[in-house]
Amino acid sequence: MLTLRYPLVLASGSPRRKQLMTDAGFSFTIETRPTDEIFPETMPANEVAEYLARQKADQFMPDLGNRIILCADTVVILDDHIMNKPQDEADAQRMLRALSGQTHRVRTGVAILAPGTNGEPQLDSFTDETRVQFAPLTDSEIAYYIKECKPFDKAGSYGAQDFIGLVGIERLEGSFYTVMGLPTHRVYQALKLFS
Repeated sequence: MLTLRYPLVLASGSPRRKQLMTDAGFSFTIETRPTDEIFPETMPANEVAEYLARQKADQFMPDLGNRIILCADTVVILDDHIMNKPQDEADAQRMLRALSGQTHRVRTGVAILAPGTNGEPQLDSFTDETRVQFAPLTDSEIAYYIKECKPFDKAGSYGAQDFIGLVGIERLEGSFYTVMGLPTHRVYQALKLFS
Protein backbone atom coordinates (compact mmCIF):
# COMPACT_ATOMS: atom_id res chain seq x y z
CA MET A 1 0.00 0.00 0.00
CA LEU A 2 2.79 2.46 0.91
CA THR A 3 5.07 3.54 -1.90
CA LEU A 4 8.47 4.20 -0.38
CA ARG A 5 11.21 6.46 -1.74
CA TYR A 6 13.77 3.68 -1.48
CA PRO A 7 13.66 -0.12 -1.82
CA LEU A 8 12.79 -1.84 1.45
CA VAL A 9 14.85 -4.72 2.84
CA LEU A 10 13.53 -6.93 5.64
CA ALA A 11 16.66 -8.06 7.50
CA SER A 12 15.08 -11.13 9.03
CA GLY A 13 14.85 -14.81 8.23
CA SER A 14 11.66 -15.12 10.26
CA PRO A 15 8.79 -16.53 8.16
CA ARG A 16 6.36 -14.81 10.56
CA ARG A 17 7.86 -11.35 9.99
CA LYS A 18 7.88 -11.98 6.23
CA GLN A 19 4.17 -12.92 6.33
CA LEU A 20 3.24 -9.90 8.47
CA MET A 21 5.04 -7.47 6.14
CA THR A 22 3.41 -9.10 3.09
CA ASP A 23 -0.03 -8.95 4.70
CA ALA A 24 0.55 -5.26 5.58
CA GLY A 25 0.99 -4.54 1.86
CA PHE A 26 4.74 -3.89 1.72
CA SER A 27 6.98 -4.74 -1.20
CA PHE A 28 10.40 -5.83 0.03
CA THR A 29 13.34 -8.15 -0.39
CA ILE A 30 14.95 -10.22 2.36
CA GLU A 31 18.61 -10.03 3.27
CA THR A 32 20.11 -11.30 6.50
CA ARG A 33 23.58 -10.79 7.90
CA PRO A 34 25.16 -12.75 10.73
CA THR A 35 24.91 -10.91 14.03
CA ASP A 36 25.99 -12.05 17.47
CA GLU A 37 22.84 -11.70 19.54
CA ILE A 38 24.82 -10.83 22.64
CA PHE A 39 24.02 -8.02 25.04
CA PRO A 40 25.76 -6.73 28.17
CA GLU A 41 24.86 -8.77 31.26
CA THR A 42 24.10 -5.57 33.18
CA MET A 43 21.66 -4.28 30.54
CA PRO A 44 18.08 -3.95 31.84
CA ALA A 45 15.76 -6.54 30.25
CA ASN A 46 13.54 -3.73 28.89
CA GLU A 47 16.38 -2.45 26.67
CA VAL A 48 17.58 -5.73 25.15
CA ALA A 49 15.20 -6.15 22.18
CA GLU A 50 15.86 -2.67 20.80
CA TYR A 51 19.60 -3.00 21.43
CA LEU A 52 19.72 -6.26 19.44
CA ALA A 53 17.63 -4.78 16.60
CA ARG A 54 20.09 -1.89 16.37
CA GLN A 55 23.02 -4.35 16.36
CA LYS A 56 21.45 -6.08 13.37
CA ALA A 57 21.00 -2.76 11.55
CA ASP A 58 24.63 -1.83 12.20
CA GLN A 59 25.68 -4.72 9.95
CA PHE A 60 24.20 -2.83 6.98
CA MET A 61 25.72 0.57 7.83
CA PRO A 62 28.87 0.31 5.64
CA ASP A 63 26.99 -0.41 2.39
CA LEU A 64 23.50 0.96 2.96
CA GLY A 65 23.20 2.78 -0.37
CA ASN A 66 19.71 3.99 -1.24
CA ARG A 67 17.82 1.37 0.72
CA ILE A 68 15.69 1.13 3.85
CA ILE A 69 16.69 -1.69 6.18
CA LEU A 70 14.13 -3.00 8.67
CA CYS A 71 15.45 -5.08 11.59
CA ALA A 72 13.65 -6.52 14.59
CA ASP A 73 14.28 -8.63 17.66
CA THR A 74 11.78 -10.11 20.10
CA VAL A 75 12.37 -11.09 23.71
CA VAL A 76 10.12 -12.78 26.25
CA ILE A 77 10.49 -11.49 29.81
CA LEU A 78 9.23 -13.27 32.94
CA ASP A 79 9.97 -11.59 36.28
CA ASP A 80 12.62 -9.37 34.62
CA HIS A 81 14.41 -12.47 33.31
CA ILE A 82 14.84 -12.85 29.55
CA MET A 83 13.80 -16.16 28.02
CA ASN A 84 15.81 -16.64 24.85
CA LYS A 85 15.35 -19.31 22.20
CA PRO A 86 15.50 -22.77 23.81
CA GLN A 87 18.69 -24.76 23.44
CA ASP A 88 16.93 -28.14 23.36
CA GLU A 89 13.70 -29.94 24.24
CA ALA A 90 14.39 -29.90 27.99
CA ASP A 91 15.05 -26.15 27.89
CA ALA A 92 11.78 -25.59 25.99
CA GLN A 93 9.88 -27.65 28.58
CA ARG A 94 11.46 -25.64 31.42
CA MET A 95 10.48 -22.31 29.82
CA LEU A 96 6.90 -23.33 29.07
CA ARG A 97 6.42 -24.69 32.60
CA ALA A 98 7.67 -21.34 33.96
CA LEU A 99 5.25 -19.39 31.70
CA SER A 100 2.29 -21.65 32.58
CA GLY A 101 -0.37 -19.77 34.52
CA GLN A 102 1.74 -16.59 34.59
CA THR A 103 1.71 -13.16 32.98
CA HIS A 104 4.84 -12.32 31.02
CA ARG A 105 5.93 -9.50 28.74
CA VAL A 106 6.91 -9.70 25.08
CA ARG A 107 9.01 -6.83 23.80
CA THR A 108 9.86 -6.41 20.12
CA GLY A 109 12.54 -3.90 19.23
CA VAL A 110 12.58 -2.42 15.74
CA ALA A 111 15.44 -0.57 14.02
CA ILE A 112 15.07 1.26 10.71
CA LEU A 113 18.21 2.26 8.84
CA ALA A 114 17.74 4.65 5.92
CA PRO A 115 19.52 7.42 4.00
CA GLY A 116 19.35 10.66 5.99
CA THR A 117 18.75 14.13 4.60
CA ASN A 118 22.48 14.93 4.85
CA GLY A 119 23.46 11.81 2.92
CA GLU A 120 24.61 9.99 6.06
CA PRO A 121 22.80 6.85 7.23
CA GLN A 122 20.09 7.53 9.80
CA LEU A 123 19.16 4.89 12.37
CA ASP A 124 15.88 5.13 14.29
CA SER A 125 14.52 2.56 16.68
CA PHE A 126 11.68 1.84 19.09
CA THR A 127 10.24 -0.94 21.24
CA ASP A 128 6.67 -2.17 21.57
CA GLU A 129 5.47 -4.26 24.50
CA THR A 130 2.56 -6.65 25.01
CA ARG A 131 1.60 -8.34 28.27
CA VAL A 132 0.52 -11.97 27.84
CA GLN A 133 -1.49 -14.01 30.35
CA PHE A 134 -1.07 -17.77 29.98
CA ALA A 135 -3.54 -20.34 31.27
CA PRO A 136 -2.06 -23.21 33.27
CA LEU A 137 -0.55 -25.73 30.85
CA THR A 138 -0.37 -29.47 31.48
CA ASP A 139 2.82 -31.45 30.91
CA SER A 140 1.07 -33.37 28.11
CA GLU A 141 0.08 -30.11 26.35
CA ILE A 142 3.65 -28.88 26.60
CA ALA A 143 5.07 -32.18 25.33
CA TYR A 144 2.60 -32.28 22.42
CA TYR A 145 3.44 -28.70 21.46
CA ILE A 146 7.20 -29.24 21.47
CA LYS A 147 6.85 -32.48 19.47
CA GLU A 148 4.47 -31.04 16.86
CA CYS A 149 5.64 -27.42 16.52
CA LYS A 150 9.36 -27.64 17.43
CA PRO A 151 9.56 -24.07 18.82
CA PHE A 152 13.36 -23.98 18.94
CA ASP A 153 13.62 -20.78 16.87
CA LYS A 154 11.21 -18.84 19.11
CA ALA A 155 11.94 -16.64 22.10
CA GLY A 156 10.30 -18.13 25.18
CA SER A 157 9.77 -21.41 23.30
CA TYR A 158 6.40 -20.49 21.83
CA GLY A 159 4.62 -18.84 18.95
CA ALA A 160 1.36 -17.01 19.64
CA GLN A 161 -0.06 -18.34 16.37
CA ASP A 162 0.80 -21.99 17.23
CA PHE A 163 -1.06 -24.58 19.33
CA ILE A 164 0.25 -23.32 22.66
CA GLY A 165 -0.83 -19.77 21.85
CA LEU A 166 -4.23 -20.89 20.59
CA VAL A 167 -5.03 -22.88 23.73
CA GLY A 168 -2.88 -21.11 26.29
CA ILE A 169 -3.18 -17.34 25.79
CA GLU A 170 -6.04 -16.10 27.96
CA ARG A 171 -5.49 -12.37 27.60
CA LEU A 172 -3.30 -9.85 25.79
CA GLU A 173 -2.63 -6.22 26.68
CA GLY A 174 -1.06 -4.73 23.56
CA SER A 175 -0.60 -5.87 20.00
CA PHE A 176 -0.88 -9.54 19.04
CA TYR A 177 1.57 -8.82 16.20
CA THR A 178 4.23 -7.64 18.66
CA VAL A 179 4.05 -11.12 20.20
CA MET A 180 4.40 -12.63 16.71
CA GLY A 181 7.59 -10.62 16.26
CA LEU A 182 6.71 -7.33 14.56
CA PRO A 183 4.50 -4.45 15.78
CA THR A 184 3.13 -3.79 12.30
CA HIS A 185 1.01 -0.80 13.37
CA ARG A 186 4.13 1.06 14.52
CA VAL A 187 6.30 -0.14 11.62
CA TYR A 188 3.71 1.19 9.16
CA GLN A 189 3.69 4.63 10.81
CA ALA A 190 7.49 4.73 10.93
CA LEU A 191 7.86 3.79 7.26
CA LYS A 192 5.26 6.40 6.26
CA LEU A 193 8.01 8.96 6.83
CA PHE A 194 9.77 7.52 3.76
CA SER A 195 6.75 7.49 1.42
